[in-house]
Amino acid sequence: MTAPTTSLLVSTYNWPAALALVLRSALAQRQRPTEVLVADDGSRDDTAALVASLVPRFADAGVPLVHVWHPDEGFRLSAIRNRALARATGDYVLMVDGDCVLHPGFVASHVAFARPGTFVQGSRVLVDQARSARALAAGDTRFGAFDRGLRNRHYALSLPLLSRLVPPNADPLRGTRGCNMAYWRADAVRVNGFNEQFVGWGREDSEFTARMLAAGLARRLLKFGGIVFHLWHDERARAALDGNHQLYEAIVRTGASRAAEGLDRYLPAGRAD
Repeated sequence: MTAPTTSLLVSTYNWPAALALVLRSALAQRQRPTEVLVADDGSRDDTAALVASLVPRFADAGVPLVHVWHPDEGFRLSAIRNRALARATGDYVLMVDGDCVLHPGFVASHVAFARPGTFVQGSRVLVDQARSARALAAGDTRFGAFDRGLRNRHYALSLPLLSRLVPPNADPLRGTRGCNMAYWRADAVRVNGFNEQFVGWGREDSEFTARMLAAGLARRLLKFGGIVFHLWHDERARAALDGNHQLYEAIVRTGASRAAEGLDRYLPAGRAD
């Protein structure tokens, strides 16, 4: 199979120091993405300035860097992801959060693992507060499996041969996290992207996964590859979680595969892929 073109979609909100590390780690990939899209959920001007400052470096590497922004009207992650997906041109989307620093083999291992008719849930290595602070202060994107300050460090081991031996979860919705996920863009279009009925933190990733499954796609787990290092931060406000969970359960019960309010509002008329 010919290697797909890749769109690295990085979501962010008002943490340019962390975003800088993530973008620098994207440039340090052994196999660079075809393009990088920053899905910005209404950050201040310092995030836009950071992205603008890095555009020439990405251009020199032959990788377009695109800043996709909308005004800050609360947590609207689904909407900004859809806006970025509408701008994406790659066959395969690698989706991470703007506080997840990429292992140098992140893109290559995801591409090697990609298969038609499937989407992928990756893992994250949790970096503690002290180690995160040191990385941010030094602008350091290099993390090793045996560094101090890492939790679940076994996820930091890059062992491609073992990746293919990891069985799927008995519950295909277990452990869903949008901070490290990969899918074919055409499949995301088919399910109409992310559901913009979800406003506020919580369950938007699980609902997207449930609709991908309802569309007949298989979910695969990528372990020992596709590695990201998740920087420490305070937990987000969870006031919307109960309501979002109820919405999630209601949609799952219907077996719907397509979001009622989703990606199609941003696609040019007549464009289906």
